[in-house]
Amino acid sequence: MVGVTATADPRAAIDAVWRIESARLIAGLARMTRDVGLAEELAQDALVAALEQWPESGVPRNPGAWLMTTAKRRAVDTFRRNERYERKLGEIGREQEFEEEPDFTAGLDDHIEDDLLRLVFTACHPVLSTEARVALTLKMIGGLQTHEIARAFLAKETAIAQRIVRAKKTLGDAKVPFEVPEGADRVARLESVLEVIYLIFNEGYSATAGEDWMRPALCQEALRLGRILAGLMPKEPEVHGLVALMEIQASRSAARVGPNGEPVLLMDQDRAKWDRLLIGRGLAALDLAESLADGAFGVYAAQAAIAACHARARTGEETDWGRIAVLYEGLGKLNPSPVIELNRAVALSMAFGPEAGLAVVDKLTSEPALKSYHLLPSVRGDFLAKLGRLDEARAEFERAAEMTGNDAERTLLLNRAADCAPGTDRG
Repeated sequence: MVGVTATADPRAAIDAVWRIESARLIAGLARMTRDVGLAEELAQDALVAALEQWPESGVPRNPGAWLMTTAKRRAVDTFRRNERYERKLGEIGREQEFEEEPDFTAGLDDHIEDDLLRLVFTACHPVLSTEARVALTLKMIGGLQTHEIARAFLAKETAIAQRIVRAKKTLGDAKVPFEVPEGADRVARLESVLEVIYLIFNEGYSATAGEDWMRPALCQEALRLGRILAGLMPKEPEVHGLVALMEIQASRSAARVGPNGEPVLLMDQDRAKWDRLLIGRGLAALDLAESLADGAFGVYAAQAAIAACHARARTGEETDWGRIAVLYEGLGKLNPSPVIELNRAVALSMAFGPEAGLAVVDKLTSEPALKSYHLLPSVRGDFLAKLGRLDEARAEFERAAEMTGNDAERTLLLNRAADCAPGTDRG
């Protein structure tokens, strides 16, 4: 008989088990069924069964084995109904009764790393929209429930559910194989995977909408996904570059929010609150990325190198802004972008004065890609304020406040606009 573990809160135990086991479960089922959508549905069926049975029977000693056995039984039933029982039964194998504990690790350990990697590449396939890739990744690899994803992105649960259903249908209709691509296809797909993970992190680090400045749970989820990917692809420098970037940025989290939830900008942060463990992990990941690439920077490693400049400075004044400007220049060559150029302008202003930054920003005001980007008038307002052009600065801060969808950031920008009003004591 399968051993059980007593717990005062079975639902909490089930949630914890699901976060740990769901990606392995879906990955293993997808290898067996060759259908990611079906694998996810079978895993959800097993979760429902656990929710029904574990509060009464207790949590099994090997909950992953229980979930896998239950899901495989549902798979057998599904294939039987589809008149493919005999063929699929040979692939999945006959199930053991629950009275005999399944050997979960023996059945999966030979495949689990490959299966997880295949699942990551499938969930992040470019045939899906960016929004669909993010939702599917959080659902299948992150183990988040639909309502959690909806809450994280301030979306309706029905909208997220429909997005996930459409994503699985798109993968099925496109006959996307459950595999890790090779050669040029692998490079292209890896870019998509890294993009999805970093999008999740950025939404947590600087929320685009809502009341909160940050959503730490999303940052933690992206970090977990990045670390998993680094373990699965240890020879890929850009994977380590992304992990380095997220570790170092996440190290500032406690210092980025004030006592009332208000944003605290980089130069105003108490660096004693920065997490030195995360910084150390980030710098180690950056060193690894550089060594794997023979010192050459990829897009994420270059951004991590910029973040490292801040992490190594004991105070804002000690920051090597000249090097940061050079790094942004190199990053712009790797990935030409007006947003990167805007960041370079900030570095130039810190290194050589606000006039240097304003000269770059003024050239970006006609850039179509930045037409609705609130940080352009925000940065320009900062330069103008430092130059004493307060009326112009106030107008820029007010314009930026109108453009942002984040309530905390809007308050910050309106306060900066008020500071530029005539007669305001700025000292």
